[in-house]
Amino acid sequence: MSKSQKRKRLHQDDGDSRTPPNKSTVEVGDPYPSLLRPTSEECREVRDALFSLHGFPPEFASYRRQRLRSFSAVDATTEKESEIDESVLDGLVKILLSQNTTEVNSQRAFASLKAAFPRWEQVLVAESKSIESAIRCGGLAPKKALCIKNIMNRLQNERGKLCLEYLRGLSVEEAKTELSQFKGIGPKTVSCVLMFNLQHNDFPVDTHVFEISKALGWVPKTADRNKTYVHLNRRIPDELKFDLNCLLYTHGKLCSNCKKNVAKPKAKAKVVVSTDDCPLLGFCLDNQN
Repeated sequence: MSKSQKRKRLHQDDGDSRTPPNKSTVEVGDPYPSLLRPTSEECREVRDALFSLHGFPPEFASYRRQRLRSFSAVDATTEKESEIDESVLDGLVKILLSQNTTEVNSQRAFASLKAAFPRWEQVLVAESKSIESAIRCGGLAPKKALCIKNIMNRLQNERGKLCLEYLRGLSVEEAKTELSQFKGIGPKTVSCVLMFNLQHNDFPVDTHVFEISKALGWVPKTADRNKTYVHLNRRIPDELKFDLNCLLYTHGKLCSNCKKNVAKPKAKAKVVVSTDDCPLLGFCLDNQN
């Protein structure tokens, strides 16, 4: 059986039945139990194809090294002494600032925030307007400043110190519960902290991953992000989640063909016609005979 035939067969039932699933099925079980994609083989093929095209994204390299250290018995002293693991609280604020803006702007906003307030205790006692001014270059400054203040206030009131390192000793579900209690912290932000800062095998679903997953037929076209998150986390092998997620995100940003799916312009001119330009074309259902 060819790969094309195999994918068609696996997609015959997309799991989106006429009878809506009950609440517990959506939150706990797989919302698309009959959808057998992505397979482990397909995840590995997509990972390898994107790695051959892009290499591993340098902006995620330090997180990857941190994961490898945490999963191996190699003495940390063999690593560069100058490389210090990012704190969980720093990671949470960085991810928060990355919402609805470019990577360049979010990095500027975090650098500006730390320059104005080198210690989180200073953020705790600062006026919201001062925090807004520091992060304005990242966009949505009033909303994000309020969220940052809420995080600091909750930590101080409930933990007595501005630190999230205690999350490292919790299970995935316990860490999710803790992070979800912060006002303004949604599922994608929680999942990113789990994957990048806590080294858990989680698979965040941002806009790029969401749109590419639908184009690949890994979830139905009618899927929402929450169902996509649940389904992909059940189907994608743990050992592939980190690399595959980083590569899908990077490809979604760089590939003209995949970017048009995210932007959804009125005029959808096909700018990519070869799998040499976008290797995912060979996996997309729309391109299979």
